[in-house]
Amino acid sequence: MQVRVKLYATLSRYLSNSAPGIPFEIELPHGATVDDLVNALKLPREEVKLFFVKGRARPIDWPLEADDEVGIFPLIGGG
Repeated sequence: MQVRVKLYATLSRYLSNSAPGIPFEIELPHGATVDDLVNALKLPREEVKLFFVKGRARPIDWPLEADDEVGIFPLIGGG
């Protein structure tokens, strides 16, 4: 199944053809979760913090469906 992914802030540096917030598609097996997506993209686990599926915050074990749009955000600090 295909899902659309948007990587935000510093996470886009892990994919050579990705820019922050610009969507791209990836093929995943049916039944894949957000965790499977993170692994497929080879994103460092310690840098990913927040996941949105179809615009709603979801946990990392959330099951994905074909044509879902997933936003992945890093841990963001401020002060």
